[in-house]
Amino acid sequence: MWRENNVWLHYVKNIIAADVTSAVFLASYLRRSRITRNYTSSLEVVDLQKYKVIRQENKVRIALRERTNIPFVFVIGKN
Repeated sequence: MWRENNVWLHYVKNIIAADVTSAVFLASYLRRSRITRNYTSSLEVVDLQKYKVIRQENKVRIALRERTNIPFVFVIGKN
């Protein structure tokens, strides 16, 4: 899979890939995940102003849209 002497290129929208097909695949995947918002199931929002941890997917979407600019609101991955 990994070949020696790969040259990593920087493409538009901060995509760094070794070849054009990988960059196109990554760009299409990022676009799809941004549109469908499938990534919200793996996130939690910690709101220290309300002393809450938001775990439900639809409430996480709302918090990402409305509360991320407020101080002491943090988005955390559930890894």
